[in-house]
Amino acid sequence: MISRKTLNYKRIGLCVLLVLLSACKSGYQENETNGSKEKPYSDSNALYAQQTPQANQNLYNSRQNAITRAVEFASPAVVGINVTEIRQYQYRDPLSWFWKNDPFFEHFMRPKNRVYRQEVKGLGSGFIISGDGYILTNSHVAGNASKIVVTMTDGRRFDAELVGTDQLTDIALLKIEETGLPHLKFGNSDDIIVGEWAIAMGNPFGLFDINEKPSVTVGVISSMGLNFPDVDNRSYRDMIQTDASINSGNSGGPLLNASAEVIGMNTFIYTGGGKGSIGIGFALPINRVKAILEDLKAHGKIDRTFRTGISVQTLNKRLAAIFGLDNAEGVIVAEIESSSAGQKAGLKVGDIIIEANGDNIKNDQDLTFAIRGLKAGDFLSLKIVRDKKTKLIKVKLEK
Repeated sequence: MISRKTLNYKRIGLCVLLVLLSACKSGYQENETNGSKEKPYSDSNALYAQQTPQANQNLYNSRQNAITRAVEFASPAVVGINVTEIRQYQYRDPLSWFWKNDPFFEHFMRPKNRVYRQEVKGLGSGFIISGDGYILTNSHVAGNASKIVVTMTDGRRFDAELVGTDQLTDIALLKIEETGLPHLKFGNSDDIIVGEWAIAMGNPFGLFDINEKPSVTVGVISSMGLNFPDVDNRSYRDMIQTDASINSGNSGGPLLNASAEVIGMNTFIYTGGGKGSIGIGFALPINRVKAILEDLKAHGKIDRTFRTGISVQTLNKRLAAIFGLDNAEGVIVAEIESSSAGQKAGLKVGDIIIEANGDNIKNDQDLTFAIRGLKAGDFLSLKIVRDKKTKLIKVKLEK
């Protein structure tokens, strides 16, 4: 005979079995369109579906970094620059010398010298530095232009005025008639760390004209303080080297750090004999630009009509021995003009200059390079050796 207790257990078991069967049946749903059955999301899949938007947001956030934020901030202030120059060429008829002074044939021949004018178009990059329309670029981009057109990232185009240019430092200042413009902030090029991020922006090969957006390349600061021989009467001193790709048309564009601060102006590249970038590009340090910016605004040029009033001679081993020096590097002051800036500063014949404005002086050319980038009114800080003792002298560069 089955007890009541056993019967209750059987009833409970039957109920549990019915519940399980019902759950299995609800695990499949009838597809009204084709009669097929498909299993809905499990609880874990449903939870994943709910988290997908957040996961996507997290993924998107992970793509945002200092570089992308700097580019987003700086892009509206980068511009493309198209220039038109009028270049003159002199033509000489190669046969004209045959008919020189011939009263008959010279009349039918071309003149011995004829000047032709040709319109030459070029392009480059620039960046806005103030809301009222001031723009910086290289002098070799726009310094000789007869017409300058600036293209903004919103597609607008403006005729630009050449406010001032300095060929020696390869800097040009432009102005467009517009206000409320996005602009970049200057960094401190003396505070650059070799190996930190470097972002080059600009208009390589005129690509800005296609979509009115600057191109971006990223690398690091490769080296600092590089000095080069003069090129076309331009002095490239204390240059910044970067492996951020710089190509034709990038000249005049900004070199930024990861904080979107301008630390340099992209200027030229080394190609190794090729025609494109091989990862060695150079930028003018922005502190050099800042030093002459106000003068370009006010006067349109830099006044370098000054004289130090000193003549120097490169030190050699014989002279070094005479002055009791172990090192034969530097220049010796050989002559000082009366009432000159050098004399007023306290320089004397026989002083040995070993440093100028922080640059080591090994020969007279080093001193020339150190001085020529300055302007009237600046101070030339010299470290000299006098009586085997070092001394610091500041020379004010008077007109």
